Amino acid sequence: MRLLKHLFAPSAARLFPEPLLRRIAAAIAASELRHTGEICFAVEPALHPRAVWAGRQARAAAMDAFAQLRVWDTRANNGVLLYLLLADHRIEIVADRGFEGRVSAEQWRGVCQLVEERLRLGDAEAAVLGGIEALSALLAEHYPRADGDQDVNELPDLPRIL
Repeated sequence: MRLLKHLFAPSAARLFPEPLLRRIAAAIAASELRHTGEICFAVEPALHPRAVWAGRQARAAAMDAFAQLRVWDTRANNGVLLYLLLADHRIEIVADRGFEGRVSAEQWRGVCQLVEERLRLGDAEAAVLGGIEALSALLAEHYPRADGDQDVNELPDLPRIL
């Protein structure tokens, strides 16, 4: 059954058309004015059938995307990937090592649940923008921007469709 979901996964471009991708990028850029962290959003419609057959899960795919998109490559090790695997209806958050001991697994899971709930209601825009806002609140708490800090955008704000 899972293989069929991946073979006939919804189109990421249809769910996230260009104007929505630009609004998400603007939300990421605005949120990064509140903290020194970096947020990256990526959508993957489906995994390759061989990967599904081998039992590959969304978490492993998210970890690969984290590396591929170089979210780990920030000076303060405070990059965060919000990853959506459409075929499995899974949201994953992968955070760089700078968050260890700062943000709990339950807090990350809370952001994922918020996004999942809104996606179930059929509102992809509200889901992703709500997730970005929730991530931004966590980043602002642990990596606040001080007066006079210059914004150095270390990762592209535009979402990636993988």
